[in-house]
This record gives sequence, C-alpha cells and structure tokens, in this order.
Amino acid sequence: MNLKTPPQELLQHLVGSGTGERLFRPRDTDILPSDTGAYALILRLSQKVVPARPRGISGPLAQGWYVYAGSAHGPGGIRSRVARHMRRKKTLHWHIDQLTTQENVHVWAAPSPDAAECDLVASLTRTGRFYVPCPGFGSSDCKKCSAHLLAWRQSG
Repeated sequence: MNLKTPPQELLQHLVGSGTGERLFRPRDTDILPSDTGAYALILRLSQKVVPARPRGISGPLAQGWYVYAGSAHGPGGIRSRVARHMRRKKTLHWHIDQLTTQENVHVWAAPSPDAAECDLVASLTRTGRFYVPCPGFGSSDCKKCSAHLLAWRQSG
C-alpha cells in the first residue's frame, strides 16, 4: 500500500464534499490557512487500533482509510488546530487524539475554510462510500451527526 498519498478516489469524494484540492502532510502545517472553518483529516490505519470509544462502545477500528471532520474557530484557525492534530506527542483531549498519536496511523489534512464539519460528514455519507465505524466518535458535542469519524469503503 502506498502511504505517500491517499487513494485518488477517496480524494475525489473529499473535493466533492467541499474540501480544497490541496492535501497537507504533517511537515506542511505551517502553510495551512489560518482562517476559521472546517477541515478533514485523512487517516490510514496500517493495522487495527483499539481506541477508548465514547458511550461505552468497545472494539477495534480495522486497518484502512478514515476521514475525520473537525472545526477550528479559535486562535490560529485551521492551521493551529491541524498542527496540533499532526503532533504525535500531546495531551489526549479529543477522541481523534487517540488515533493521531498512534505510530501505525498516517495523517493528512484537507482544509475547508468555507464549510462546516457537519456538512462535510453529511456530504461524504451521502456518497454511500463512507460509513460510521464508531457512533459518537468525535461528535460528543454535536446534535446533528452520529459521528465525525467515517470509514471509507474501497471499491472493488
């Protein structure tokens, strides 16, 4: 599996959902926009990961591709929030930190200053190619979405 970039088909779904066409790696965070707005983290789990899940749900997340939709409305906007997500060593604060701190997880970011995280989730889910692997993951303060972490169904 090529870990240099996510599959083109997955990226096409992201662009169709409202993210920009540019994908950022951890070393690129200093050039991310400092605007407020939403972003998508694209994660490749090279082996299963067992995060502490919300609402008492247990079990691993399987190897594969995932998309996490988040928002950044504080100081530094998207640049600051995504830079934090990209750091391996940090205090665990959000559900997604349980994945981004794992050595077997590769992370890219796609900013979307003009979108809302819930809109990204809804748009990706409507494609039929993404599903919720863990209800409540990343959306404990959201009343619209069942989760902000989606798993990608590869074609074929």
